[in-house]
Amino acid sequence: MARTSRAGGTVPEPETASTGPAAVVTCRTMKSHTEYLTLEIPARRAFVNITSEVADAVRKSGVREGLVLVNAMHISASVFINDAESGLHHDYDVWLEKLAPHAPTSQYRHNDTGEDNADAHLKRQIMGREVVVAITAGKLDFGPWEQVFYGEFDGRRKKRVLIKVIGE
Repeated sequence: MARTSRAGGTVPEPETASTGPAAVVTCRTMKSHTEYLTLEIPARRAFVNITSEVADAVRKSGVREGLVLVNAMHISASVFINDAESGLHHDYDVWLEKLAPHAPTSQYRHNDTGEDNADAHLKRQIMGREVVVAITAGKLDFGPWEQVFYGEFDGRRKKRVLIKVIGE
């Protein structure tokens, strides 16, 4: 079957489950599971491996195929995926401090409000707010050496991380 386009030509109809093999849809029950991690990092900056906590949430969810979103729920913290290698984390810390140095705090307009954490907001922007990881056969489906990290850029207080699992 075809339909006429506005330009006068014919456009084939897309195939569906009833007309062809292109779109076969099976409806299953979608599951959703939410957990929150609370972290209180004693230092101003740190990187914390939270892969096992994310994997535990996936296991508890019962989801076999789906996605997990991991979100730093604070504007001066991040979640990112990379290697669990201490030299790399040191390099991140040095690099970020060069890009957005904490001191002098007077260099940032944000700090005119009485805050001293403008650099933490910039570092978070660079490192990212959240990650999404595929779940395959009930497990996190990572590439080689990939793990999930929480990046803290203005610590010394409680902050939360959202873990949201969805799938079948």
